[in-house]
Amino acid sequence: MVVKVYGPVFASPKRVLVCLVEKEIEFEGVPLDLLKGEHKDPEFLKLQPFGTVPVTQDGDYVLYESRAILRYYAEKYKSQGTDLLGKTVEERGQVENWLEVEAHNFNPHVFNLTLHVMFSSKLGIPRDENVIKESEEKLGRVLDIYEERLSKSKYLAGDFFSLADLSHLPFTQYLVGPIGKEYMITSRKHVNAWWNDISSRPSWQKVLQLYPAPL
Repeated sequence: MVVKVYGPVFASPKRVLVCLVEKEIEFEGVPLDLLKGEHKDPEFLKLQPFGTVPVTQDGDYVLYESRAILRYYAEKYKSQGTDLLGKTVEERGQVENWLEVEAHNFNPHVFNLTLHVMFSSKLGIPRDENVIKESEEKLGRVLDIYEERLSKSKYLAGDFFSLADLSHLPFTQYLVGPIGKEYMITSRKHVNAWWNDISSRPSWQKVLQLYPAPL
């Protein structure tokens, strides 16, 4: 069964796509233009009542929270492709821990930067320089903690690539690219080495080639 992934050019769906590539799962991208409001279409709302992306459709089975989707496919196809969950309960605990860190400590600040630097004019909302400054400062403090962690292990959950690392790829790509804050990564030795490693994975390069950013 081919997994349909809605809105593949946007960041959160790319989390799902890179996971599917790592797990060697066949998928199909279904175009959805958020900038034109297509995520509010009644037919789409039947799949995702909150009107956001990603959505995956695997036959009759539908999911629509990116990290839940990552966990589902990484578990369902654990013995196929790259093991993204760890080999022991303790390793799995670290994967879950740092996946939660990404969701609650890293993502809110980089999302604010994405919204106000990249998409404010497209969405017709005012660019708020105070939000940009505050988000940059808060993200910097988070990355200082990452620097400490990555001085002790190659990846966030340990010495193995996992969902915890993978989940950072789309928005960090924005951060070092169109947002123009590459210094936040390059100025931190261990964070920079980690980013160079994970962003050069063939799976991520394939996703970027298939679905360039929407700007």
